[in-house]
Amino acid sequence: MVIIQYSKYLDFLSKLGIGGAHPGGINLTKEIFKRENINKNSHILDVGCGTGQTAAYLAYKYGANVTGIDINPTMVAKAKKRMQKNHLPVQIIQVSAEKIPLPDHHFDFIISESVLSFVNKPRALKEVFRLLKNGGRFIAIEHTINQRLKEKEENEIKQFYGFDSLTMKKDWVALMKQAGFEHIRIQKNTSIDSVPDLHYSDDLELGFYEIMGKHFDILSRYEGKLGYRIYSCTK
Repeated sequence: MVIIQYSKYLDFLSKLGIGGAHPGGINLTKEIFKRENINKNSHILDVGCGTGQTAAYLAYKYGANVTGIDINPTMVAKAKKRMQKNHLPVQIIQVSAEKIPLPDHHFDFIISESVLSFVNKPRALKEVFRLLKNGGRFIAIEHTINQRLKEKEENEIKQFYGFDSLTMKKDWVALMKQAGFEHIRIQKNTSIDSVPDLHYSDDLELGFYEIMGKHFDILSRYEGKLGYRIYSCTK
């Protein structure tokens, strides 16, 4: 399993057990999937499933065959607990997005919600492409910078979040094309938000509140420069 670098922010998310930590939260996810042709025969992979909020929703709402993967053991444990509590037949696997031990051409849909920014993007996108059926759909809600920042600013953001790079819209498109995807569509949506779904760990430390403060400080100072986009494309 490979991670670009240690991320205090991801550790913070895992200890808080935040479901729907991606921009727009679960409400945005629901809106996105309304436009997709999902049914009980659909096979869906949630890359970086976290506590399993999206995977659980897809299994419950559509009766789809859902698999979730995440590299963080705390997130995986909480996702498994969620599925057991709600009696949902969702498989949860602890594995890196860069090397997924699942068969080729297996999934109709693959989703990643604020995940690819934390891993090696070309490797992860190559895996997503391999796992999708021909004609399969990939949907990503990903951090996107609206303009290049000063080197000092970029380093601050990368070090805090554990990003290997800060990616603009054109960079994401180029990466997806390089992986083989077609019909790439980009949306910007800032009108949807949701209340966080929290599953606290017992060993939550006071230092994690400092991380929360730093996160909101960065969002405030770089407002207008940091954002996200919804990318959808087809194999």
